[in-house]
Amino acid sequence: MAYKISAVAILLTLVGFFYFGSTPKITEKAFNKVPSHQKWNALLQKNVNTNGDVNYKAFVKNKAELEAYLKLLQDNSPAKNWSKNDKLAYYINLYNAGTVKLIVDNYPVKSIKDIKSPWDKEVVAIGNKMYSLGYVEHKVLRKMNEPRIHFAINCASYSCPKLVNKAFLADSMDAQLKSAAIDFIADKKRNVITPNKVELSEIFKWFKSDFTENTTLVGFINKYSATQVKDGAKVKYIDYNWSLNEAK
Repeated sequence: MAYKISAVAILLTLVGFFYFGSTPKITEKAFNKVPSHQKWNALLQKNVNTNGDVNYKAFVKNKAELEAYLKLLQDNSPAKNWSKNDKLAYYINLYNAGTVKLIVDNYPVKSIKDIKSPWDKEVVAIGNKMYSLGYVEHKVLRKMNEPRIHFAINCASYSCPKLVNKAFLADSMDAQLKSAAIDFIADKKRNVITPNKVELSEIFKWFKSDFTENTTLVGFINKYSATQVKDGAKVKYIDYNWSLNEAK
């Protein structure tokens, strides 16, 4: 009996190793320099308008500059000595730049969903390991106890929160996240807010647990909405438009 139990334990250990070992975890160094996000900011200013529409054709031409920025992030990965805002800036900018890189590598496309398993592809490097956008979002950013990241990261689609044409920076992180939340919730193409009824982006359905950890969904909306929603208001979700957020 003892022999059988040991054999089973060894088998489960091996299965767990191969299954969970397929996606490497991010190991932070004790100290690392915080990289500048100036290169990314310059690319955004040049190729993204104030509505968040992206000139992907220009990004294709600027691919070397985009790759240089991603290499900068790869070589200066987050470390234990960084502040939370330093890490938020790193991972938000990494996600957004990685998404643009994914579209550029497969351009032209009409939707990010035209790319097979776009959020499972290992497309960004941190240190000497590759990670998927899904990993960065779900295993890193969503673990940082900051639900407003959902208004900061962009999935290259019209129904997503817009790609802001400025890099996220540690020194202005709270103000930028607050602005992104206010802008997204007030955008009538993405949310329709009235006192007795709200039509919300499906982001609020998919990630409801993130928004309601310390409050209700209506309570969260009311923090950032000019129109205050009454408790018990009817909630409906708007179908997501996955068309590429490309400048016309």
